[in-house]
Amino acid sequence: MNKLPPKTIFITGATSGFGKATARVFNNNGWQTIITGRRGDRLETIAKELGQNCLPLAFDVSDRKAVEKEIENLPPDFSNITVLCNNAGLALGLEGADKANLDDWDEMIDTNIKGLVYCTRAILPIMVNNKNGHIINIGSVAGSYPYPGGNVYGGTKAFVSQFSLNLRADLVEKGINVTSIEPGLAETEFSIVRFKGDVQKARKVYENTTYIKPEDVADTIYWTANRPKNININRIEIMAGFQAFNPFNIVKS
Repeated sequence: MNKLPPKTIFITGATSGFGKATARVFNNNGWQTIITGRRGDRLETIAKELGQNCLPLAFDVSDRKAVEKEIENLPPDFSNITVLCNNAGLALGLEGADKANLDDWDEMIDTNIKGLVYCTRAILPIMVNNKNGHIINIGSVAGSYPYPGGNVYGGTKAFVSQFSLNLRADLVEKGINVTSIEPGLAETEFSIVRFKGDVQKARKVYENTTYIKPEDVADTIYWTANRPKNININRIEIMAGFQAFNPFNIVKS
């Protein structure tokens, strides 16, 4: 009997955190993994760990031409993408909207929205041609629940959630599933990036609390991607055990 070829997942932002953990889970379960990110040295290290079933691609998802070039030139053995995991994203700064850095806002929009859109649009024709596929977008609880300083970051993640729903409406007749996975407090390099390398400040975010681990999100992504074809998981919201909702902010004179 002919052996079925391995399934392939394309993961953006795979150099750390959720993306790296997701690559490991899928690879350990026999999938081919295409891992992408801006830091080529990290990608090479991860690819060496995962072996020949892993293809590292170093590029910036916010660079539309780079995204199109890399996907158009995928090696034949890796070209039939089964799952796209749009994980690349970041938050920058925690200042109020009147004091925020516009360059930070631009970078969040470019990565969290444009990068996700570019990768999705480039890979969709592959899935449509195969009449099979699953797009898993990594959002955030910040897209549903506002907090001081969340401004543009929360706005970009609200886009991820709504874009996922609209994608599903477009693709329901084409055999393609779409899911938005929206984690809360998780310890990755997220806060280090947000505070621009200030490790001590980042650590304080997680002090004396129980947070989500990258492996928790990776397991959720794997579970979602392996549901029976007659089921579409629209949205999964995950909060840490020590995290809940804020009361309304009422300013009294």
